[in-house]
Amino acid sequence: MALLSISLFLMMAPAIATALPLMYHAFKGVSQSGVETLSTIPNIGIVVGLLISPFLVKILGEKATIVTGLVLALIAGTFPMYASSYMPILISRFLLGFGIGLFNSLAVSLIPEFYSDNEDELATMIGFQNVMGTVGASLAAFMLSYLMTISWHAAFAIYLLIIPALILFVLFVPLKKQAPQADGQEQAPKQHLNGKVIWIAVLMGLIFLFYMPMSYKIPEFVVSYKLGTASQYSVLAGCLNLVSIPIGASFGFFMKRLHDKIFPLGFGIVAVGFLAVAFSTSFVMLTISSVIMGIGFGLSVPYMYNWLDWAAPAGSVNLATTVVLVLVNIGCFISPTVLGMMSSDPKMVLIISGIFFVIFTIYALGHYLNVHKKDVSAEKAE
Repeated sequence: MALLSISLFLMMAPAIATALPLMYHAFKGVSQSGVETLSTIPNIGIVVGLLISPFLVKILGEKATIVTGLVLALIAGTFPMYASSYMPILISRFLLGFGIGLFNSLAVSLIPEFYSDNEDELATMIGFQNVMGTVGASLAAFMLSYLMTISWHAAFAIYLLIIPALILFVLFVPLKKQAPQADGQEQAPKQHLNGKVIWIAVLMGLIFLFYMPMSYKIPEFVVSYKLGTASQYSVLAGCLNLVSIPIGASFGFFMKRLHDKIFPLGFGIVAVGFLAVAFSTSFVMLTISSVIMGIGFGLSVPYMYNWLDWAAPAGSVNLATTVVLVLVNIGCFISPTVLGMMSSDPKMVLIISGIFFVIFTIYALGHYLNVHKKDVSAEKAE
């Protein structure tokens, strides 16, 4: 429980997006896209934290680095509860992401340190870790549905959840500071990138750039077009996060049967879902459309990471994953600014995202047909 508890917060940084409609008029002289940046700037903090974490681990050790990250996330995350000025809150949101970034990769890499002796336990723990971020996001969404009825300041109380996780981790996870590597020890082979990895990273950055309106534009869309309240959508967002758990867990099942067909199929479902959300005329239609979109995203993004594993040079998967995470977080951060320049109407932004995923589906279909053609040619040659 102590080891898994820190993973609850890996996806919680942008959770306050559902409270954005309450904040649009709270900061004088700040544009709507500027307010929406409060939900995405933690992604830049996460990037910086990811890059600094390995160096901090060498100095402080794993446990101290994680505790530092948790304490920073707690202080920065709850700061907007009693602050009202935009710039200090923006800085605190960046620091929240930075704190999470310090323990982001360690939340995964620590598990083999305790469970490598038992393969079944190791697989079980990795499976649990994969869904903990989603569970945390769902928990935050359900809490927000109530906290938003108090005030937008109260919405940031979700980060008080860090306190029990911090206590559990400090008390029950026994980690020692790692000894520095001796000069005589063999150095690990140098990791490197190739063109395919860079291309996948760019694609992932674009995917998340255009998918992020799902978190920060739909609440405004729901309120502006009188489909429901922000609190109602927060409950829906929590349910959607829970629905994504079995979808993600069943990816292996679909991959075995559909293989590379998942690539165009998954993004095609995302495109249909986005456009259906944009043209929703009731909360029920919005709910169904959001479920469709979530199913497509739950199938397509794991495929992208599988593709990354195949494309990365031998022994360079960690570097490739880090590069992809950096581009994903940059895409999330710039999303409100880029799409805000295209349109200020939430419905139009959702339509633009839908059109992007239609175009991306066409690319994915072309990629699948090209790969399939090569496979058929190789089989004939044999």
